Amino acid sequence: MTAIIPSGAVAWGLQLPIQAQSTIFVEPWEADAGPDDLVAVAQAADRAGALYVGVCEHIAIPKPHDEPMGTTWYHPFATLGFLAGVTTSVRLLSHVIALPYHHPLEVAKAFTTLDTLSGGRAIVGVGAGHVEREFALLGVEYADRGRWVERSLPAIRAALDDEYPTLSDGAWGLDGSAAISPRPVQASVPIWVGGSSPVAVRRAAQYGDGWLPQGIKPGDLPGVVARLRDLRAEAGRPEQFDIGANLGCYVGTPAWDVGRTYVGEPEQLAERFRPWVEAGANQLQFRFRSRDRAELVAQIERICAEVATLLAG
Repeated sequence: MTAIIPSGAVAWGLQLPIQAQSTIFVEPWEADAGPDDLVAVAQAADRAGALYVGVCEHIAIPKPHDEPMGTTWYHPFATLGFLAGVTTSVRLLSHVIALPYHHPLEVAKAFTTLDTLSGGRAIVGVGAGHVEREFALLGVEYADRGRWVERSLPAIRAALDDEYPTLSDGAWGLDGSAAISPRPVQASVPIWVGGSSPVAVRRAAQYGDGWLPQGIKPGDLPGVVARLRDLRAEAGRPEQFDIGANLGCYVGTPAWDVGRTYVGEPEQLAERFRPWVEAGANQLQFRFRSRDRAELVAQIERICAEVATLLAG
């Protein structure tokens, strides 16, 4: 599998509100929002030409993490399957699932099914997880999470690509004697690996088709991109690779305090986002500030019609 964004193109997407309500990024109106609001936002992104909508994962939030993280986190597999039925073209991304919480064949099964139900729109986004007490609650070894990810990714890739998956070392029992079906619509479902640590970047380069950064600065991106390219060349992976950037923004002049985020008219925002593209990012994930569903939908419409077109040009 290689990148899904054409060479030279710039795509955009968003992590959906409502389904994850960390106090770090949740807007007040989301507390009373529900499925109808989630559908409206996903459909707005679908209409506007977003590459993807993303949902993230936590299973159970242990105290005291419940205070900064909140407790509302929709299950990603259920949520993406639900959204597949109410959208038509936008891709469906897990950004991200904590891979150590799952057997790799469960992950593959979930996404081959999602790809079938959505007509070929699934993207597998994975990470290692970070809440140690959540690992303990689930009976998963926190210290082993990195090894679990690196053992799991080849198995997921094999099961996404072949009905009777096989690994050369026979890991996970994959010797071609068991089938995973239904088969995906895509010839190969893309895997994007999340995280900005040196280890996470290495995993993305060696095992992934794209990279989902966290907390990266524009000045640091060129160096990371160069390392990704070098690591992929060493591993014999295709040069084409999808690279993300996470950007908070508000299109226009807000009548309220939006905090530290990109703010401006479309031309100003395009100029402020351009360094990310020049540094190597070809997909921009936007988190829009909003006071209600209508304002968020309007922001999605504006980013498509007024900002993304300038970046594409």
